[in-house]
Amino acid sequence: MNSAVKPSDKSRIKGATLVEIKGLKIEGYSDDKWHPIIKGLDLTLKRGEVVGLIGESGAGKSTLGLAAMGYTKPGCRISAGSVNFDGIDLVNAPQDKLRELWGSRISYVAQSASASFNPAHKLMEQVTESALNHGVMNRDAAEADAKDLFKRLQLPNPDTIGDRYPHQVSGGQLQRAMTAMAMSCRPDLIIFDEPTTALDVTTQVEVLAAMRRIVEEFNTAAIYITHDLAVVAQMAHRIMVLRYGNLVEEAETRAMLKAPTQDYTKTLWAVRKLEKKEEKSDDIALSVQGVDASYSGVVKVLDNVTVRIPRGKTVSVVGESGSGKSTLARAITGLLPPSKGRISFNGKDLPARLQDRDRDTLRRIQMIYQSADTALNPRQTVRDIIGRPLEFYLGLKGAEKDRRIVKLLESIELNEDFIDRYPGEMSGGQKQRISIARALAAEPEVIICDEVTSALDQIVQEEILRLLMRLQKETKVTYLFITHDIATVRAISDEIVVMYKGKVVQQGLKSEVLNPPYPAYTELLLSSVPQMDPDWLTNLLRQRGGKAA
Repeated sequence: MNSAVKPSDKSRIKGATLVEIKGLKIEGYSDDKWHPIIKGLDLTLKRGEVVGLIGESGAGKSTLGLAAMGYTKPGCRISAGSVNFDGIDLVNAPQDKLRELWGSRISYVAQSASASFNPAHKLMEQVTESALNHGVMNRDAAEADAKDLFKRLQLPNPDTIGDRYPHQVSGGQLQRAMTAMAMSCRPDLIIFDEPTTALDVTTQVEVLAAMRRIVEEFNTAAIYITHDLAVVAQMAHRIMVLRYGNLVEEAETRAMLKAPTQDYTKTLWAVRKLEKKEEKSDDIALSVQGVDASYSGVVKVLDNVTVRIPRGKTVSVVGESGSGKSTLARAITGLLPPSKGRISFNGKDLPARLQDRDRDTLRRIQMIYQSADTALNPRQTVRDIIGRPLEFYLGLKGAEKDRRIVKLLESIELNEDFIDRYPGEMSGGQKQRISIARALAAEPEVIICDEVTSALDQIVQEEILRLLMRLQKETKVTYLFITHDIATVRAISDEIVVMYKGKVVQQGLKSEVLNPPYPAYTELLLSSVPQMDPDWLTNLLRQRGGKAA
């Protein structure tokens, strides 16, 4: 190992303090002045310890996590306080010293793997880059170690998956590859920033177990940032609850789960109690019949898929990463023409290719994407984003278009003040509301929602789900809701479709699918939903014959 990045002997002792943050204040610059983001926080992290940071969007979780590695986002600054990592003052450390630490002794696992990987390079090149650049291993050793990490993280074909490019693997697989990249140098500190948000529950179990094993095996310290309370219960020894840049509450995980003391923490524990009463209907808006689809005509990803979507209702599609959920959406929208089967809308067959559909057909089927950050053009204002479909589909212009934009903003519970804002000036929940308004602008009959709440904290998730349910009641719009979150399924669904390896294994009313007896895969899926019990993951792994971390 390069001597420049070698940890001190003291830091290798389990329980020794590795990170100490005192009186930290961070400010962000906007509207020609500095605004407080972190308002005087302390954090102590010991080797072998995992601290969970939770709180709603804008609480300062990611800002604090990045500060622990001596980094602030552009437009932000540390205005007071200290950050000490293994005796190194990160606030005043020169950039070359920080670059020695980043990727070697301090690693970061981001929420969005798709935005973090270079699409022009193979996975193996990127996963081994830190180990090679920091002189930790030679190329042969780094590649052998990467394959071992791929295997630990339950990636398929671990000996060859590194030869693929990022676009050739699923989102969940890419997230695990990024975790392998962060672990390649066996860092002293790992910042996990919502690392399992994009994963289905069955994959999440394996990734959480692998993370715990590696943290334990290498005596690594970790900060785990998440909005999923059940997940943080499996990972963290201690939990810090943040709100508006302040510490609300801090306690050992078991103590906090059993008896949170602050009202705000109790509200976090109580969210997501929403559950829609299902309604059966035989009035079918959209029908998928015996559809096959493949990429490049080689890899079949949909196999004889048949799905019925009743008008004005919500059908949720669940299944693990790579099961074909998003591919089904692509087939319906014409982005991936089926090689076999039919897709009919209002009783008429849809042209297979998007280019062959007329403008009115395009208008009637809209889509809302998982990541508003990548779905919204950062250089366009809300007026441009919502106004484009109004002009393209409905021919609205000028004052009439602006009036309709304001009404759409009101329908998604935002006011007229947002009309000239850019996406970068809004929170994650606000950006997702704008994505919803853009879809509604076309006055569609069907909206496909592809993981639209997975990147949001639980409080905002509930707000978005309530909004979608209200809009459905008012407009009678039909939803096809793609998700891996069973709590979301319970909240919003009338019917559920369970997919596995490109096939439909079960479809029925919510009450039928979520209650026993279950088909084998549905049982696996439901048993993999994390519970608010710190022993849940350990017990589950034992039941399945796996190694408990």
